[in-house]
Amino acid sequence: MNDITYVGRHSLMHTVSRHAHESWEFVYCTYGTGTFVFDDFTISYKKGDVVIIPPLVPHSNASEQGFKNIHVNMTSPTLTFKKPTIIMDDSNHFLLDAFTAVFYHFYSDRKEKTALLSAYGDLISCYLIAYQTVQQRSGVVERIEHNIISNYADCDYELDTYLRSLPFSYDYLRKLFQKELGVTPHKYLIDKRLQIAAEVLVNNDNNGSTIADIALMCGFHDPLYFSKMFKKKYGIAPSYYLKSKRSGSGTPTEDADSVKVMLADV
Repeated sequence: MNDITYVGRHSLMHTVSRHAHESWEFVYCTYGTGTFVFDDFTISYKKGDVVIIPPLVPHSNASEQGFKNIHVNMTSPTLTFKKPTIIMDDSNHFLLDAFTAVFYHFYSDRKEKTALLSAYGDLISCYLIAYQTVQQRSGVVERIEHNIISNYADCDYELDTYLRSLPFSYDYLRKLFQKELGVTPHKYLIDKRLQIAAEVLVNNDNNGSTIADIALMCGFHDPLYFSKMFKKKYGIAPSYYLKSKRSGSGTPTEDADSVKVMLADV
């Protein structure tokens, strides 16, 4: 599954004559624009687009200004596309990173080459499936999301300052972010911090970190505020959440001393 059989790279080109492959072909445009011509329709693409071409589908490629690309051939990918399709990479260029890595490893002499190509084949297929089903987000929303994810652990991170540094109205950004992701930027930040904290609690493995330590590493200055927000989201204090996950008993009901336990753990 997702076996990569060939990887190539076009330097500046203007035409590729009509041809077909026995395997699937994924073409990532790294420069320029162009048009793929199929029997009964065309697909216009630009930098950052991936054109997916199923096996035995004749096609040609043409561009007035010229194009560059990385093209990957794969057998038996876990995809459901029935006809040629175009997928846009996101603003973080994760697909480009994957295609670039595949090109490097395909021509490398590393002994792990086969395993790495198999892993990247799976990764590219997963990205394409995900990007097909997820509504395309605007560039500025992706920038805000990326900035939050990059800085959530910093207790001194000022999200408002970042938002006001962007060349858009603060209210417009807040509403646009909420429209596309379903929550405001500030709610997204708090939820991300609590999500990571919950994962850290479960995977802490008694390494000596207290609830206060975990709160700090997830961006909360005040451990009491962290515990309050954690309980609001998960319905249980952090210490009880940890015990329930380790015991596999589900979410227990807190007794009258739960607040005392929560404060004692801090």
